[in-house]
Amino acid sequence: MSQAQISACPACLAAPAAEDMAHGRDVQGAQITLSLPAIHCAACISGVERALMRQTGVRAARVNLTLKRAQVEADDTTSAQDLADALTAIGFEAYELDAGTIAATQTDRAGRAILTRIAVSGFAMMNVMLLSVAVWSGASDATRDMFHWISAAIAVPAIAFAAQPFFASAWTALRAKRLNMDVPISLAILLAAGMSIYETSLSGSHVYFDAALSLTFFLLSGRYLDYRTRSIARSAAEELAALEVPRATLDDGTVVAIGDLTTDHIVRVVPGARVPVDGIITEGASELDRSLLTGETLPVGATMGTLVSAGEVNLTGPLLVQVTAAGADSSLHRLADLVAMAETSRNRYTSLADRAARIYAPLVHLLALFAFTGWVVATGDVRHALNVAVAVLIITCPCALGLAVPAVTTAASGRLFRAGMLIKSATALERLAEVDTVVFDKTGTLTEGRPQPSNWDAIAPEARAIAMALAAGSAHPLSASLYDAARASGTVAANVSDVIEVPGQGIEAQWNGQRIRLGRAAWLGAGVLGQTATYLQIGDQPAVAFTFVDHLRDGAEIAVAALKAQGKDVILLSGDVPAAVADIAARVGIDAWEANCLPLGKALRVKDLSQAGRKVLMIGDGLNDTAALAAAHVSISPASALEATRVVSDIVLLGNSLAPIGDATTLAVSATRRIKENFAIAAAYNMIAIPIALAGFATPLAAALAMSTSSITVSLNALRLRGFK
Repeated sequence: MSQAQISACPACLAAPAAEDMAHGRDVQGAQITLSLPAIHCAACISGVERALMRQTGVRAARVNLTLKRAQVEADDTTSAQDLADALTAIGFEAYELDAGTIAATQTDRAGRAILTRIAVSGFAMMNVMLLSVAVWSGASDATRDMFHWISAAIAVPAIAFAAQPFFASAWTALRAKRLNMDVPISLAILLAAGMSIYETSLSGSHVYFDAALSLTFFLLSGRYLDYRTRSIARSAAEELAALEVPRATLDDGTVVAIGDLTTDHIVRVVPGARVPVDGIITEGASELDRSLLTGETLPVGATMGTLVSAGEVNLTGPLLVQVTAAGADSSLHRLADLVAMAETSRNRYTSLADRAARIYAPLVHLLALFAFTGWVVATGDVRHALNVAVAVLIITCPCALGLAVPAVTTAASGRLFRAGMLIKSATALERLAEVDTVVFDKTGTLTEGRPQPSNWDAIAPEARAIAMALAAGSAHPLSASLYDAARASGTVAANVSDVIEVPGQGIEAQWNGQRIRLGRAAWLGAGVLGQTATYLQIGDQPAVAFTFVDHLRDGAEIAVAALKAQGKDVILLSGDVPAAVADIAARVGIDAWEANCLPLGKALRVKDLSQAGRKVLMIGDGLNDTAALAAAHVSISPASALEATRVVSDIVLLGNSLAPIGDATTLAVSATRRIKENFAIAAAYNMIAIPIALAGFATPLAAALAMSTSSITVSLNALRLRGFK
């Protein structure tokens, strides 16, 4: 891989310690954390670990596929940027993360805890049911009592451990003087277990330990299904903070932490490094790649007096920057705060299950109280009245409601995963079904974000050879694209000498006694074309324009057409110049578009649409899109997006095509319909079962069996989504 190619890769340019590498210093120490956003399988793990272990100074390397990170133990002489470049060179996109800014939640404790409780309750349930078979088969008197006490010894500690999530949630709700779904669940479990202990102590013939355990087992299974549909990724705000440069090099060569910088400091930013602070250029000239922050396709010139922001990438010349804001005061950190606030706002969405619970939970308690009071008044038998009340609580227990949403979400998530989309949020499908407005980013989303030469074959072979030679020595994205096209066409680079890069302008050299230049039109005195181009001048000859076009992402037109056919409004927001945005909008069929949108502007535009009552789907891939993605009703990002962008999104496109987006919105509507059908099934079941329980014809065990039947029914209804076309 050529140097030009590596330099043109935004993720590689985003590595935070390039300036330290340039000076031969290591400030990372023995522990290095690398982000690996593109790994996806066991082969990737072994490939990355082998590549890291081959690097000089690396003592140990461990890859975590879930977190998409590598933890490396290395000697003090090893640079994080060296390791990132080595991985990028063999096809594994890598960049350094500041591990100190990432939360310490490195393990999936919540998921393991639920699985452990499911295992305990399931194991206990099976053993108690085996003992119950003996009782049902005719065991009586002392033998029956012995089996009941053994069942109690198994069930009580199992319930005390496994049902803790329900107990804790119910207690929290009651302390706040409100009801939730876990209150009737906890009450049913406790009453079933308590009544069973009471019956056992009186040598009663019927106990319900198996009912209490099966109730716990089924509800925990639903809780785990719900958990699996949620994102277990870190906060997007934390990921954005981790992308910030943790250190900076002062003008005297001293390396200091970002938190120690003041406005009195001047920092040095070498070519290929990210700008660590907000500031003003006091010396030097260069070009800045702002694509990750603003979406601008082409680099912009930067000279003395130019304002720069943290996160921008210096491309061509060394710069000295007077600090105006650093660390928590920088623009990048403010973007992280904006994302955090937007995420908090979106998380206030109330799911269908929660809305149903507000009505259902009080009704269940009233019915159980009515059953108990009625039977006490009618018979005076408190023991029988309690049995009826327990049966009512169990038979009306919201197990079907608890499974209604996660069962559908899991089935739909599997269907979309096979189509190339990963659902990360439990309520993403519900929100996606409500969408009426779709907002696209341009660069890297609707387009591939890599401008390609459009007139390469029309250029004279001699000019192509010279352009290839000059492009090989430049870090400019267009130069990298030219070099790739030249190599792909079999062009042999011309023999040039005295190559000099002129920061902010281009690159020049000598060829056959003539001065040759490749760069901006104004530098060469050429006329500017109305499209993206770079210009080559040989001696005094007129400049030759190499034009570029950014290719549409596969399926872009299909996705836009499908969304418009569904009656949704489609808008294009981009930080790029109007001409480039208008061209892409016309090519994909989007009528409404806005150019020159800064990150805050995108987020405010989405917020304005939301306040106007619109349900917005935001689709983007860059750091400049994260705040808008978080502010939207629901969001999608491609797998090629930066990790921080993927983390904030509800849905990730696993493939390169945008075509599945149209199908996803249709499936979301179907999934929401299935959820409502499941609620209807649960309601119909209760309309039949509740009168039977109130009349005293259902024991708590029969109620548990009926409850299990309703749970299986809603699960089978959810599986109908697997056949969705």
